[in-house]
Amino acid sequence: MSRPRSAPTSGRSSTAPARGGRPGVYVSAPKSDIFVVLLAVSLGAMVVGSLLFVLIMSRYDFKTKVSANSNVPVRTVLALNTTLPVVAPAFS
Repeated sequence: MSRPRSAPTSGRSSTAPARGGRPGVYVSAPKSDIFVVLLAVSLGAMVVGSLLFVLIMSRYDFKTKVSANSNVPVRTVLALNTTLPVVAPAFS
């Protein structure tokens, strides 16, 4: 539905009602564009991501504390891991 934008600009007096019984100039309501669609797509992606996060956390009973290997230093873990490739430095 249209809405009034300003006072009437025609020769009619300001007390005379325009169409619909209200004075003023009527303009069309703004329409949705591609950015509204992008907002809806991003909202849907956030909702789906949140639901997947809850499903994954439910596998672990919503526990977030690490219990395995919490006292092992990083150097020991790296030394024991023999699957890492050995890379020569790019500069000397």
